[in-house]
Amino acid sequence: MSRTSERATFRALRHRNARLFFAGLWVSQVGSWMQTVATALLVKRLAPPEWEGLLLGVSVAAQFVPMLLFGVWFGAFADQRSRWRLTVITQSVMAVQAFVLAALTFAGLANIPVLIIMSLVLGIIGTVDNPARRGVVTELVEPSGLVNAMALNTATMTGSRAIGPALAAIVIPTLGFGWAFMMNAISYAAIVGGLFAMRRDELHRTAPAPRGGTPVRDALRHVRHDPPLARIFVVMVLVSTFAFNYQVALPLVIEDEWGAGEAWYGVLLAVVSAGSFFGALYVAGRAQVTERFYYVLTALLAVSSVSMAFAPNVWWAVALSIPLGVGGAGFLSVGNALSQMRSPGDMRSRMLALVAVAFLGSTPIGGPITGLVGDIAGSRWALAYGGVIACAAALWGAWSFARARHTETAAVVAS
Repeated sequence: MSRTSERATFRALRHRNARLFFAGLWVSQVGSWMQTVATALLVKRLAPPEWEGLLLGVSVAAQFVPMLLFGVWFGAFADQRSRWRLTVITQSVMAVQAFVLAALTFAGLANIPVLIIMSLVLGIIGTVDNPARRGVVTELVEPSGLVNAMALNTATMTGSRAIGPALAAIVIPTLGFGWAFMMNAISYAAIVGGLFAMRRDELHRTAPAPRGGTPVRDALRHVRHDPPLARIFVVMVLVSTFAFNYQVALPLVIEDEWGAGEAWYGVLLAVVSAGSFFGALYVAGRAQVTERFYYVLTALLAVSSVSMAFAPNVWWAVALSIPLGVGGAGFLSVGNALSQMRSPGDMRSRMLALVAVAFLGSTPIGGPITGLVGDIAGSRWALAYGGVIACAAALWGAWSFARARHTETAAVVAS
């Protein structure tokens, strides 16, 4: 990477507030991924073998049911208030949730119902946090730096995912599940401290949306009346629902098909995340992103997912995890950027919430379905079926995009 392209990739970090925010977010997300891995492995360990796929899916779904049901409403809530203040509150409450989970685990009280309830509690807090926190990202830089800031946010999230699962693979066998949860609780001090250290007068805020009215319907109407945005969201919903359930599919296929130990779950997530990190940085270095590029990255994700599902051993899976991560992070980064570029400033949290509903809120649907597919058709298909659906979505999106461009060209020629 040349110095010029490197400066372009990290240009948002010229802002002090951005450096504080992303550094704190990275540390916090390392802890969050330790908790995610620990929760999945603990559920798998406690579940009856004949139901482990379904219970894994249910435990993952519990965290994202609130996002599915209330995500857009809390996006409107964040648009109408200080996103910085909301993020301070939600990150602090998430730290409390992690402390409680750690205490229950140390006390020997962490059974499957407790883990599902605690996942649900985390999901309720996250439903408020997601649009507020990601809304802060849009305020860190001037409007011209929005694509770069959003891509660096994805790079931070995925970069932490490369470290968190790897740390979990070390901490859980040596110190136990409770310490994985406790380390996550402590990690929230980094993001909360970074938020308080910001120069709030340097945030690039937009005027809050007026309270009252029909903010959710306004956001949905905006998407419906913007055909490119509507296409992007249709593809995002399909791909996110069925092709991103690694927390359910990977623990099953690792043990059933590759005969590897549970520690490989953290390793594979780490390698996927390393690919995601480089994919997000690649997007961050681009001057602009296009809808066509969005479908190319979706296709890369789809092909990699199917290929990884039928890998002959875990080492092949490690190699295929890299393009899987590149495609996944690129898909999310470009989708986020395009939705923000096509939306007014006072609707940004609502658009981010819609993306979160598509990407995270779809998990309560896709997670249990993935678990059932694994239990019925075999663990390889728990991973492969999502890639097949993603491939179909990419082809439909590219065809619809090309058709719209052809229609626009014909209209210009006719005029």
